[in-house]
Amino acid sequence: MTIDHLPASPTEAAAPTGELGIRARADGVRFLLALFVDLAGKPCAKLVPVEAADDLQYDGVGFAGFAVGAIGQQPSDPDLIVIPDLSSYTLLPMVREGLALVHCDPHVEGKPWPFAPRVILKAQLARAKARRLELFAGAEVEYFLVTRDASGKLVPADSKDSAVRPCYDARGLTRMYDHLTGVSTAMNALGWANYANDHEDANGQFEQNFAFADALTTADRVITARYLISMLAERGGMTATFMPKPFADQTGSGMHMHLSLWDDGSPLFPGGDGPYGLSRTACQFLAGILDHAPGLQLVLGPTVNSYKRTGATSTRSGATWSTRRATFGGNDRTHLIRCPDDNRIELRGGDGAANPYLAMAAVLAAGLDGIDRELDPGEPGDKSKGADLPPTLLHAVEALGADPVVCAALDAAGPGVADYLAGLKRDEFFEWHATVGDWEHDHYLTAF
Repeated sequence: MTIDHLPASPTEAAAPTGELGIRARADGVRFLLALFVDLAGKPCAKLVPVEAADDLQYDGVGFAGFAVGAIGQQPSDPDLIVIPDLSSYTLLPMVREGLALVHCDPHVEGKPWPFAPRVILKAQLARAKARRLELFAGAEVEYFLVTRDASGKLVPADSKDSAVRPCYDARGLTRMYDHLTGVSTAMNALGWANYANDHEDANGQFEQNFAFADALTTADRVITARYLISMLAERGGMTATFMPKPFADQTGSGMHMHLSLWDDGSPLFPGGDGPYGLSRTACQFLAGILDHAPGLQLVLGPTVNSYKRTGATSTRSGATWSTRRATFGGNDRTHLIRCPDDNRIELRGGDGAANPYLAMAAVLAAGLDGIDRELDPGEPGDKSKGADLPPTLLHAVEALGADPVVCAALDAAGPGVADYLAGLKRDEFFEWHATVGDWEHDHYLTAF
């Protein structure tokens, strides 16, 4: 914008006429958080004053893409211009009075940027829609509330939360009442229908649930929920971490997804003669996920730390609640896929670090491939026949490279994303591998 095109007066600048600005002003919003995530799930945003809401709505707001992080750009590349999805407009007075959030789709030179996770999911959902199929999803958000003690050691924020089996403990739940009810109240104010909040299996670990929705809405809500939970935890002097396994002897945090396919408002999973009353379509969809489970795991467990969770052999509580094999069963949480009823399947492979956009895009592609190939999941409950899941991040990178269906899902909006992500994660593994830690000191310092 040149000086010749500046508004005639500050009053003119303060009077947005677009839908976003009018709505924000009516809600008393002073600033809009224009937000998107990179491939690693990092929330990136700019604060846009409501006076500039028209500029945001019609022209977007720019970011130096390389500075964002894992989003496929170099310092020499043109700006990312993020365009808001007005349907995702979310009031956030519980974080800051006068604040609202809108999820955005990054563009480069006028075209959706293929390395942007939300753009990838939308492209994969469009492929399904062309077949009259729509993915609905619910997501379980698990996390730890932590702080550091006087020595700097990471510990649960509640110092009294030390029981060997703290899951569902009413006292531990009540001690975190202010934080948990604050998050619950926020979710309900946003229309998410929070229906349960509980103390999970590890000390300092919690889960807060909200109703299922279409896949894009649920993915947006997972990102918003992580932001909300983090901000409200900081207000209470705590850190909320979605790190898959912050404590070696404790259960890790998952992001379990409850999945179903619909056709023009009609669910396609229930009422069949398959296991647990599932339809033929549901069984084929399930079988596709099982068949592609090794290739999916890089997306579901995207960090070095993820494989400390899935590779755990024991925890203080006696259960890891994560599987190493691609099997399915009924209301049994020891399988990769649990079938609690005939309306949905629960995929339990995702963890707290999973990018919900990438996870849902990849899982949808795997399930649709199962339908296309008319795959049979086999007999439920048999843990001897499922494929082994990758034991480390490096193995997961290799499994992704061997799975053209999952790679195609990541490349749904344009080529090169799967290779780029694999390269990032390979580098991450070797960066971790190059570090020297306490385990090596304990085992090798005086061993020779």
